[in-house]
Amino acid sequence: MTTKEMQEAILKWKKEQDCCILAHCYQTHDILEVADFVGDSFGLAQKAAQTNCKRVMMCGVRFMAETVKILSPEKQVYLPKAEAGCPMAEQLDVEMLQQMKEIYPEHCVVAYINTTAALKTLCDVCVTSSSAVDIIRKIPNKKILFIPDCNLGDYVAKQIPEKEFQLMHGGCPTHVRITVKDVEKARAAHPDAELLVHPECQPAVTAQADYVGSTTGIMNYAAKSDKKSFIIGTENSIVQHLGMQFPDKLFYPLSKDCVCHNMKVTTLADVLHCLQGVDGEEIQMPEDVMQKAKVCIEEMLRLGN
Repeated sequence: MTTKEMQEAILKWKKEQDCCILAHCYQTHDILEVADFVGDSFGLAQKAAQTNCKRVMMCGVRFMAETVKILSPEKQVYLPKAEAGCPMAEQLDVEMLQQMKEIYPEHCVVAYINTTAALKTLCDVCVTSSSAVDIIRKIPNKKILFIPDCNLGDYVAKQIPEKEFQLMHGGCPTHVRITVKDVEKARAAHPDAELLVHPECQPAVTAQADYVGSTTGIMNYAAKSDKKSFIIGTENSIVQHLGMQFPDKLFYPLSKDCVCHNMKVTTLADVLHCLQGVDGEEIQMPEDVMQKAKVCIEEMLRLGN
């Protein structure tokens, strides 16, 4: 099948299956073209909850599909490729977090959305990369235990010096590949370009950026900016997507190595096979886990995500 033929088959099957397809921004462009919604993980979960579809497919990684299921427990939620995990979400387990809570009993436990549902059951509030600063500012507690990304935690802590942060030694193995040397090379090669980076990057990298924000924030900034060239410091698929969306502008990867292999494990064929019921995994969790994990998400929404 050609790409177009496979996409047409997917559109046919998703209608027959009453399935809403969600695609995270880091998916390949051929998948984005058949998705009902494209965006960041939590925003997609919210979109799915607002639809009347019986089934939802999350083209992303496991923790994202879990979040969809937590917000839409009545729907059948599928991950088209069972192997699509997230090293950052999985680098901390429940036992380790319980130990940290015992060491820091006076701290409010803040979970980045990039965590497993099991970890969220032990947390007080959840945040996204775009909402973290605002949400944590509103938390009454002055002491914050932030999990799991120390780079995002460091970025947030610098914006809120009045609070005391305890960070975990963890983060995104994709964004951490970007170095200061990459910044120097990119600036030298493209001196007129603005540097837009994700806060999961190392502090030394974000310190040199013209803009720091979530994936959606980066894309929105590039869309609204009068500048004509940009260096993109996040997963390299964003370079392609922006180039397709704004062909009159130039986009350069900050590092050729900023590629999330877990995101790229899902292919267009996997989407079709999942719809056909021959591959993929339905996300199922114990009711008590979903209920407990939802508490910190609801607190984020209460505080004004």
